[in-house]
Amino acid sequence: MTDVTNKNDNTGDVRLTGISKTYGSFTAVHPLDLTVPQGSFFALLGASGCGKTTTLRMIAGLEEPTSGTVFLGDQDVTRLPPYKRPVNTVFQSYALFPHLDIFENVAFGLRRRGIKSVKKQVEEMLELVQLGEQARKKPHQLSGGQQQRVAVARALINHPKVLLLDEPLGALDLKLRRQMQLELKRIQTEVGITFVHVTHDQEEAMTMADTVAVMNAGRVEQLGAPADLYENPRTTFVANFLGTSNLIEAEVDTKSGDEIVVKAGGGKLSLPSERCSAATTTGGKVLVGVRPEKISLAHADDAGEIPEGRNRVTGKIADASFIGVSTQYIIDSPVCPELAVYVQNVDRDARLVPGADVVLHWNPAHTFGLDAAQDIDAGIQEEAV
Repeated sequence: MTDVTNKNDNTGDVRLTGISKTYGSFTAVHPLDLTVPQGSFFALLGASGCGKTTTLRMIAGLEEPTSGTVFLGDQDVTRLPPYKRPVNTVFQSYALFPHLDIFENVAFGLRRRGIKSVKKQVEEMLELVQLGEQARKKPHQLSGGQQQRVAVARALINHPKVLLLDEPLGALDLKLRRQMQLELKRIQTEVGITFVHVTHDQEEAMTMADTVAVMNAGRVEQLGAPADLYENPRTTFVANFLGTSNLIEAEVDTKSGDEIVVKAGGGKLSLPSERCSAATTTGGKVLVGVRPEKISLAHADDAGEIPEGRNRVTGKIADASFIGVSTQYIIDSPVCPELAVYVQNVDRDARLVPGADVVLHWNPAHTFGLDAAQDIDAGIQEEAV
């Protein structure tokens, strides 16, 4: 199947300029500037109530912005009704027509536009979503994942410039959801159009998207490639929302060239200057961060075998949880009462049990620094917009 659009033009760019949405005294989306490039798989990621679905609905035309402009390519669509916008939306509830077979569900949009000869287009679209052999079945005869693919096919057959996906995998079980993540990415790569995907699932966003915008309290907290967001979070919210981070309160001791040395819990830790987003004046406060899987765990008796130049802190194992691929340890340490460490279950050290004295050590290059003035747990709202 040929690409629906040309990845080299900008007809599928989504540009939001100063877009905002308020409901009375409540601001769901603060003024926002955002560009989604043509042909990209873009994810709006955040907790319930962060404004991600409201932003998507403003792109779709289902919500009218309080301020700002929505462009699709060079076209201002801010005041256009949904049916006049070159976008289609796939929701969590697939809303398939139960009385129509799969072929006719996919053909519906073409027939509504008065197109008589639909067979070739529908067959191509069903092949794209790998449902060619299911064409004459009714929706209730398909699995949840298959129904989801029918909904995608029905949306794509109208050749939209942008496909909007609002938590499309939320109703699926974990194994099927992971399969569908790969399927959606494959489909997007084949058709080459812009996908904008809303999700609260960080694994889902990182698996599928080229670019992720992490939203918090109606604002984009950080925007970037999944790996960059994970490795270089700029705020405590992003550090904790994308996986787990150990954040250690520290004080800047010295800054020399590319290295910052901080004091924490009676010892010293170092980190690269380029990975610190906080002010680093001597005596200033900083949160030193390290991901649990970056840390090695050694029994205290083996402390002498740890290579020089590693960041290290002492502690005692408070808890250990076997989860198959790894064991998750919680360490009580002078630098932090609950440090998380993930250790792969390969040649496990039988001495690493609750109550054991240990040394945690890691490469200083795997350390990042954040502004200590930020509230570590700030921003997660429980009420959905």
